[in-house]
Amino acid sequence: MSLTRVALAGSTGSIGTQALEVIEAEVDRFELSAIGATGRQPELIIEQARRYRPSVVAISDPEAARFIAAELPGIEVRVGADAMASLALEADVVVNGVVGFAGLSVTLATLEAGRRLALANKESLIAAGPVVQVARRTPGAELIPVDSEHGAIHQCLRATDKKNRVARLLLTASGGPFRGRTIDDLASVTIADALAHPTWSMGPKITIDSSTLMNKGLEVIEAHELFGTPAGDAGYGIGFDDIEVVVHPQSVVHSMVEFTDASTIAQLSTPDMRLPIGYALAWPDRISTPFGRIDWTTLGRLDFEPPDLEAFPCLALAYAAGRAGGTAPAWISAANEVAVEAFLESQIAWRDIAAVIAATLDRHDGAPATDAASVIEADSQARRIALEELNSFASVVR
Repeated sequence: MSLTRVALAGSTGSIGTQALEVIEAEVDRFELSAIGATGRQPELIIEQARRYRPSVVAISDPEAARFIAAELPGIEVRVGADAMASLALEADVVVNGVVGFAGLSVTLATLEAGRRLALANKESLIAAGPVVQVARRTPGAELIPVDSEHGAIHQCLRATDKKNRVARLLLTASGGPFRGRTIDDLASVTIADALAHPTWSMGPKITIDSSTLMNKGLEVIEAHELFGTPAGDAGYGIGFDDIEVVVHPQSVVHSMVEFTDASTIAQLSTPDMRLPIGYALAWPDRISTPFGRIDWTTLGRLDFEPPDLEAFPCLALAYAAGRAGGTAPAWISAANEVAVEAFLESQIAWRDIAAVIAATLDRHDGAPATDAASVIEADSQARRIALEELNSFASVVR
């Protein structure tokens, strides 16, 4: 059996490093052909390149690229804003582990090249859904989600070949570090508090998103794009009213699909991102390494409860942006990135994240998302307005 060639965009991040662990565990299946990163951690990407010997290394930052290239003789180093997107032609499957809207070019390049996209960068699909859907129809293109929730739904949907028998998608949420707290309890949240996720080890931006439930709200929009009406023939006719969020603190049930006869199929495992990464790399097969195996004799209990929309308004904001459509999802994604960065830099309080996003969305111009240029313009405009709204908040977090 020939090896599957893997390109890894965002190799120094949480998804990237765990994807490398999967590749190393399945050396008889996968070959790392290319890696890419911004260049903020030059020593790490040099270490990765020396260990895994990809043919190509892509670096966004030209200054970092010069240093990296000097340390990697015999390996092609590509430089610039489009370097990571160019990796799509170097592999059978591309893992997009880039954080934030910056991952859009990798998503589009991979699908337009007719390759399989293992998508961990939810922002590109959320912000540019209509544009990504066009690229998704390229012959040979496949989109397999790497998020644990969407990977779970993807697996559960394999239980039927009749798309009209899917009734509901149920996305589970751990509840983050503040589950059970009231809106008043959250007035004095610190950065350290928000970064202390109870079950998952993720990068800072995604961890903060989990604490506000914005991560789950963005996943609702992503589920609609992946499996709902926008996906056309690749979807299941699901609308936003058919996508529900349920809080599940153990993070063992990663999501569920309910069918028209009320049967519900769930995907369960212990929290381990290497499982959905491996699933996306091996699709339509599975890997043999048992990441996330459950010890059923010690599992104990599984709890479920509704989300508190008063304490965590970001979830409702995401539903509203998704229903508005057009460039509204791009606006909420951009505003959230600005607000989260401001919180991590102690410019605003934790509760102000939702307030900045809401104020930005109130100024959405209703523009459609017709092409990549319109999405990029919407992202830029939303960031500018979100930065303006930041000035209304004088809270400082230490």
